[in-house]
Amino acid sequence: MSTCTLPTTRLARTGEWMRRNGALIRGIQWIIVLVYALLILVPVFMPLPDETAHLWSNLTLIAQFCFWGIWWPFVLVSMVLMGRVWCGVLCPEGALTEFASKYGLAKAIPRWMRWGGWPFVAFALTTIYGQMVSVYQYPKAVLLVLGGSTLGAIIVGYLYGREKRVWCKYLCPVNGVFGLLAKLAPFHYKVNEDAWRASYNTHGIKTIAINCAPLVPLRNMKGAADCHMCGRCSGHRDAIALTWRPPTREIVTFGRSNNNLWESALVLYGLFGIAIGAFHWSASPWFIEVKQGLAGWLIERDIMWPFDTHAPWWLLTNYPQQSDVFSWLDGGLVVAYILTTALVLGTALTVLFAIGNRLLGKWDTGRFNHLVQSAIPLAGCGVFVGLSATTVTLLRGEHLPVDWANDVRAALLAVMTLWSILLAWKVSGQHVNPMLRRLLVMVPVLAALALVNYAWLLMFWIW
Repeated sequence: MSTCTLPTTRLARTGEWMRRNGALIRGIQWIIVLVYALLILVPVFMPLPDETAHLWSNLTLIAQFCFWGIWWPFVLVSMVLMGRVWCGVLCPEGALTEFASKYGLAKAIPRWMRWGGWPFVAFALTTIYGQMVSVYQYPKAVLLVLGGSTLGAIIVGYLYGREKRVWCKYLCPVNGVFGLLAKLAPFHYKVNEDAWRASYNTHGIKTIAINCAPLVPLRNMKGAADCHMCGRCSGHRDAIALTWRPPTREIVTFGRSNNNLWESALVLYGLFGIAIGAFHWSASPWFIEVKQGLAGWLIERDIMWPFDTHAPWWLLTNYPQQSDVFSWLDGGLVVAYILTTALVLGTALTVLFAIGNRLLGKWDTGRFNHLVQSAIPLAGCGVFVGLSATTVTLLRGEHLPVDWANDVRAALLAVMTLWSILLAWKVSGQHVNPMLRRLLVMVPVLAALALVNYAWLLMFWIW
């Protein structure tokens, strides 16, 4: 190491502690792997809980609450508060894929895997399929979706890279979502480029190479979107340290050049489109009206096969003992509802942000992507609020008071909307100076954010 001086803040020392205690962190990861395996595998062999089962005494309900009531929603929160610490310190798939990669074939990463659209496609397919098999309710569906993802992580780790997290980098269904939310984190591992260059001029001191498992180019690392916050690179070349930053910096400053259309698609058609459609359909009176109308039309024409309920559970929800069975009509309408919501809402939001981009000057795709990034706080909050429906349902089943839930949801949506407005205002300032132009840009942006809030208003307060 060189003799340059790193920051000596408590946060920087925390990063150094993580580097020195990497073995402990990996030990924690394996404990999480064991708990994860227990919660995925054991409920499959148990009878489904009946009306007498309780959250504190039934392992199936415990697993359901852990995965969908706590784990998934609060992992999203952790991304905003701490960056991708979950990925680097706790994620079982990350630990397993890196372990498999250590003893695997170490093949070169194929070109098809590097395609930038995988984060959006993987998120979309996993979300839609999860609704078809009712992943939030049934252990076999959890094993299929989460276990299948874990198996994919192990296979990809075994085939590609050496001690790398190729799955996490390119194919993980939530990698794109986590990367977006980590842009909001109030700290990151900052690279001092001057110190890095100076380290090459220091003679007689050997620099130890760092294995960055998620394949981040450390020298050019800016922001927290790709970093797994594992701490391994802390102090490297006396140029990398865990550092505080304004939670607006990555989007406002780095987002001007570090953006792409696939990220925008994930925000507009993924988090605002597919995710809202997936949460909406079970509460939507529109879904019921369309289903009843289409069912009547089919019956009048003696077309009865869509009402067949013999699809296997791994294709459509099929649990007769729970009185929960999807017909082909149900499954087709669920998919259609989600895709229609994504198309209509995503396109409306795209048009509004495109108008905002055009008000900033002649069309610029990079500027459009930059402006869309300002909506990330509300996008992440929406997924959290949607998942809270499962949390509240489980708590209500235990006769616990949940009257506070809608007040909390309203407060969260309001705060995240204000955060998105602030980001949009700052982003517009990166491209134009006149106050009037910036105020005009805010009109379509405010309309877009209002449209998203209206979607949640329908679900929790109107329907």
